[in-house]
Amino acid sequence: MNVRLLSQDRRLYKLCRDIRSESSGNQWHLLAGSAENGASNTDTDLYIWDFDPDSRLSSQVGPHLSKYLFLVARKDVAKFHNWLGRTDVTILLKPITRATLSAFLGLAVSAHADRLSAATGLRAHRDEILQCLIQANLKLQEFDQERTNFLARALHDFRAPLTAISGYCDLLLNSALGPLREDQNEVLRRMNRSAKRLSRMAWAMFQLSIGRHVNVSLDLLEGDIQECVEQALHEVTPLAAGKDISISLDFDPATTLLYFDPGLIEQALVNLLDNACRFTPKSGGIEVRGYPSFWERRAAHGALPPATERRRQNSERPNAYRIDIQNSGPSIPKEHLEDIFAEYTYSGGQDRSGGGLSLAICRMILARHDGRVWAENRDTGPVFSFVLPVRTRADSASLKYTGGGGGETVTI
Repeated sequence: MNVRLLSQDRRLYKLCRDIRSESSGNQWHLLAGSAENGASNTDTDLYIWDFDPDSRLSSQVGPHLSKYLFLVARKDVAKFHNWLGRTDVTILLKPITRATLSAFLGLAVSAHADRLSAATGLRAHRDEILQCLIQANLKLQEFDQERTNFLARALHDFRAPLTAISGYCDLLLNSALGPLREDQNEVLRRMNRSAKRLSRMAWAMFQLSIGRHVNVSLDLLEGDIQECVEQALHEVTPLAAGKDISISLDFDPATTLLYFDPGLIEQALVNLLDNACRFTPKSGGIEVRGYPSFWERRAAHGALPPATERRRQNSERPNAYRIDIQNSGPSIPKEHLEDIFAEYTYSGGQDRSGGGLSLAICRMILARHDGRVWAENRDTGPVFSFVLPVRTRADSASLKYTGGGGGETVTI
């Protein structure tokens, strides 16, 4: 099955590539095209059309609308229907989510196989049912966006009182309002840590909610990744000390300068280290290792299409910096190695995802840096790893993360 993406959105193309690489059997092929001339290809079984309200859409669409999946911003749906002159088409609302697009493509592949063998009468009956499902699906997407917008506003407001509580705790701990006993200080320290943890969780949920609706410009700075790790360790030290967990560091210096957003990378490290502490047994150990690494981005799990220079040479010089966080806790079930990074995923009593927040936010942060985070099991325990690509100063100045189209541009 040939799927042709008609879009200028580089991130959307990357998302489709990632979904294809993760699908079982690779039963479809991804082709690129443009809305101006992409609808006339006879070798295409499904078009994914990223709708631009300024394009002359109705003059370019082919006669078989069942072959089209249109990505349309919610505010443009009425204009899209009016422009096309009909409503019985398949629409996914932008910004598109990985789960939604992956589910649709999986169903499209199955439907394509069925069409090759189905009888004409049965096919017509299925098409009628499909149109009803299309309209129901569009309504569900609209409700989902409304819920997401409400959640984002509520979480944004939720952080303000938490920040105030943390500030009052700091005032008391610094004796600004008079001296306190040591046991009182200890209670305040625990309250302060809990308030900051709640604030981080609220921030994570807020970012997951708005991440698909805005274009984010990162503040990439020349930084020391080891310093970020040490700051993150300071955050999780109380949790590790409470379980008598030993933490060791082993860092090789980066061979080239690294550019990243220190606040975001520190947040990702806090989440990964917190996860490691929660699943490490008492008196266990955590090992953190950092080292320059060669990252083959052309592989199935690569983050970007290959650069021209990489195609012309076979060098394996380090082009990324890698951090491994290994703990002595139980292995992760094989079927959950990818699921634990999905949004709002919960896998039961031994939940590695932190209720679908901490690891999902790690994946989002690394994706914004064009990096990657993953998990694997080793004989000595599970390992969470991530890579940050090496950048030039010019690259770092121009990097922007687009959340899937249809959003405003913000700096975080």
